[in-house]
Order: sequence, then C-alpha cells, then structure tokens
Amino acid sequence: MDEKSYNNVYAIPANYTDSGKILGGMLELRNAIEAGLLLILAGYPELMWLPVSGTIKIVIMTVTLLPLGVLAVMGIDGDSLFQCLCHVLAFAGNRRKIHMRRVGYQYDPKKEKRKKANRAGVPAGEKDSARRGGNHGRAIPEDTGD
Repeated sequence: MDEKSYNNVYAIPANYTDSGKILGGMLELRNAIEAGLLLILAGYPELMWLPVSGTIKIVIMTVTLLPLGVLAVMGIDGDSLFQCLCHVLAFAGNRRKIHMRRVGYQYDPKKEKRKKANRAGVPAGEKDSARRGGNHGRAIPEDTGD
C-alpha cells in the first residue's frame, strides 16, 4: 500500500484582512471618503473666497489642508474623525459630575441643617446612619438557632 502524504498547510496572503480598504489596503474607505469631504468643505472657500494671489493661496491651502487631510485619512485611535467626535460627544454628555466637600472651607451650619432636612426620612439635625457607615438599608438576617 502506497500512502500519500497530504499537505494541509496553506500560505495565507498578507492582504487577507484588507477587505474594505483601498490603495492596496493602505486606506480605509470610510476615512478616505471623510477626508475627501472635509478637504472639499474646507478647500472650496479657501480657493474661491480668499482675495489673495495664486501663490499665496497655494501656500495657505498647503498649510491648512495637508494636515487636515493626513489627520482625516489616518483617523484617531483606529476610528475615523467623525466616529472619534461621536465618542467625545457621548463622553461629554454621559459623564458623571462628582461633587465633594472642599477641604479647609467652613460651611455655614444653618445651610447644612437645611440640606439635611430636605432629605427624605431624616429629621433636621439628626445623622443619617444609612448613608454614613450604617447598614446601608440592608436587613440583617437573624439567626434561627437550628
């Protein structure tokens, strides 16, 4: 009996994960479209509305549009510019605002009593044991003594 050896090793091409990219896998399609859109929106007013000579327009457009285009094509942290902007806006809208007592500041005791009186279930001037080191509103099960 003649045994044939089977070769199950396959060469994986370097660009197998380049789907959705252009220019040989160098640019993501979304980033390229956003870069083109931003360059048109920023470049048209510079080209048409600046009342300077052609050489100065070229210098101004080179200084402003070239960095904008490179940043838009590269993206930020793997995201496109608009995705990054959405992340920043979502963070700004959903962040928690933590208020702490200032160190060294003498608070007015009358205002402190009014604040405590406004809390539900706590009479003015008394400590709220559930908030400060108490049982935090949890019931402690009693031992049945089986």
